Amino acid sequence: MNRVRLLVLNAALGPLDYRLPEGVDAPAGSVVIAPLGPRKVTGIVWDEGRLPGDAIAFERLRPIFEVLPVPPLPAPLRRLIEWTADYYCAPLAAVARMALSSGGALGGPATMTEYRLTGGVPERMTAQRLAAIEALAGEQGTMRELAGIAGVSEGVLRGLVNQGVIEPVTVNIDRPYPPADPDFHLPDLSEEQATVAGTLVEAVRAKAFAPFLIDGVTGSGKTETYFEPVAEAIRQGRQVLVLLPEIALTENFLARFAARFGAKPVLWHSSLKSTERRRAWRAIAEGEAQVVVGARSALFLPYANLGLIVVDEAHEISFKQDDGVRYNARDVAVMRARFEGVPVVLASATPALESLHMAEIGVYQKLDLPARFGGASLPDVRLINLTEEKPGSQRWLAGPLIEALRDRLNKGEQSLLFLNRRGYAPLTLCRNCGHRFKCPSCSAWLVEHRLSARLACHHCGFETRVPDACPECGESDCLVACGPGVERIAAEVADLFPEARVAVATSDTLNTPDRAAEFIARAEAKAIDIIIGTQLVTKGFHFPDLTLVGVVDADLGLEGGDLRAGERTFSQIAQVAGRAGRGAKPGEVLIQTRHPNAPVIAALASGDRDGFYAAETQGRRDAGAPPFGRWAAIILSSEDEKEAREAAVRLGDVRPRLDDVQILGPAPAPLALLRGRYRYRFLVNARRSANVQAVLRDWIGAVNFAPGVRVGVDIDPYSFV
Repeated sequence: MNRVRLLVLNAALGPLDYRLPEGVDAPAGSVVIAPLGPRKVTGIVWDEGRLPGDAIAFERLRPIFEVLPVPPLPAPLRRLIEWTADYYCAPLAAVARMALSSGGALGGPATMTEYRLTGGVPERMTAQRLAAIEALAGEQGTMRELAGIAGVSEGVLRGLVNQGVIEPVTVNIDRPYPPADPDFHLPDLSEEQATVAGTLVEAVRAKAFAPFLIDGVTGSGKTETYFEPVAEAIRQGRQVLVLLPEIALTENFLARFAARFGAKPVLWHSSLKSTERRRAWRAIAEGEAQVVVGARSALFLPYANLGLIVVDEAHEISFKQDDGVRYNARDVAVMRARFEGVPVVLASATPALESLHMAEIGVYQKLDLPARFGGASLPDVRLINLTEEKPGSQRWLAGPLIEALRDRLNKGEQSLLFLNRRGYAPLTLCRNCGHRFKCPSCSAWLVEHRLSARLACHHCGFETRVPDACPECGESDCLVACGPGVERIAAEVADLFPEARVAVATSDTLNTPDRAAEFIARAEAKAIDIIIGTQLVTKGFHFPDLTLVGVVDADLGLEGGDLRAGERTFSQIAQVAGRAGRGAKPGEVLIQTRHPNAPVIAALASGDRDGFYAAETQGRRDAGAPPFGRWAAIILSSEDEKEAREAAVRLGDVRPRLDDVQILGPAPAPLALLRGRYRYRFLVNARRSANVQAVLRDWIGAVNFAPGVRVGVDIDPYSFV
């Protein structure tokens, strides 16, 4: 019978049944267009018997309109979609939508018109036209994309087209990518690297699921080591996925990849143009993309012949998606490898405690790289006690750190100052009346960004200019910046060392691959003396002349109620410390702290990573926290504070009473107002034996919430705000 059940990409609709027209074949995984009332909807033909719902009489079924000209989503990907939706308590349609994340790719092969400069000059030059011509040098794209790059309207660009300054170009959207050569440049690996690489190459040849954890110190050459199993997968004609936690790391990785394989990999991240996303999606689905390097969303792409998955910097919390489908790409990568029957490699200098536990109990095979490549030594680490070495008034750098910076400048070496706080200051207040600048849509202070002369909310994106006078009392010249951000440290450095060439490296300044590439090129050319950055600079970068790392405030990450604060602080500081002394010159790390005896700070100073992890592990075991127990969060929100509170109370009143599940709350979230919505939270702590997902679904399903209430479920949460 030509009956099919579709997973429609609208979570509110649920599965729908259709019939196939005579002579039309649509195996499971096919992407189709089907009627829904007067509309057309996109759906995926799902495996028979795997979606809920009663069968409708065949004669009542409407026929689908067409099967789209793309390969069916493979069975392992369909199983991954089901698992992700079940484990993270997310709508199946929301997960499936990530696999079809390039709508333009679904229409089949095509050409399109892009535009580029001809080198000509318009008859009449205006300021807007001049700005557009300067901004579009070397660029090619659609009219909308070029307008975005140039910061002008499409009308301005169309005027330049009419003048012959911009010309149309017909582009084959699906042109093939340059092939990678697995033998382009064979590396000279150390004995330890060769041993680890050999184990991974054999795993690729075995074509079976096998999870590995590469635990290698910073500078040990983890990337070069896992390039060897990548090469083996390419030789076999199979595809490779490499996940990176930050777009800013991409350009550095691309250069290393091209040096090894003679061509760049296929990219997948949010900054791609729509045509680039379409081209990449189709190449992946048709098996032509050999190696894909991308952010966490690349995990759900429809690979035709996957042979290896690598998660680099696998400890990074940015692999956890905190809105929409709240999944952890590190864990989902392991599950995709299991469904695909391929090896998966987690690589890190500071593995997550959960990953180390999986290695300890034998689920993951742990591969160690305990020494830096090429004989480089790990940096010396020294604490600066800020209760004894106090910076001057309105200063944030203590004397020993300033002297170390001066010494590196005199030697012509590079330094890095780390402070995980964007902007100039986290709080601005009026010294006359005490008014504090808050976000109108969030319960958060506005952060001053002096480089852009704006006050900004880092939660919802609200921005406003810095006023000339206090809006509360009207007094002028009374606004005070409280506390430091990286821009304030940069100002202090510029005041101390006016001759130094300083670069601020944050997600604000390196927010595109091109800007990241420019920063890397300047640093490698020694055109920067002092880098001042946030967590963006803690990983992935290799600057041989960088010999000093200064941690401005090591205690910052320990503030608040983050249950993983110790582990996260250790990881960040250990990673940023690893930027020092990666070449022939020895490195030094100076850590400013007011709590030198805190366990995490003492462990960093002594280099006792194993001791710190052992203590952290015992604390987790005592608390029943991951990996020894389960966490889940429920977030209820509404634009009406009373409605949100009442919904939380109602849900709390019907909470399940189970021996292996403890439910805390409801309580206002630490960030009680976010993007205009009032928020209440529950925290669920369960034993490993509990089926948390089933408990949550039954509990939440027992309550009918008001239309304005949203209920979010976060399994294995990393954010507790």
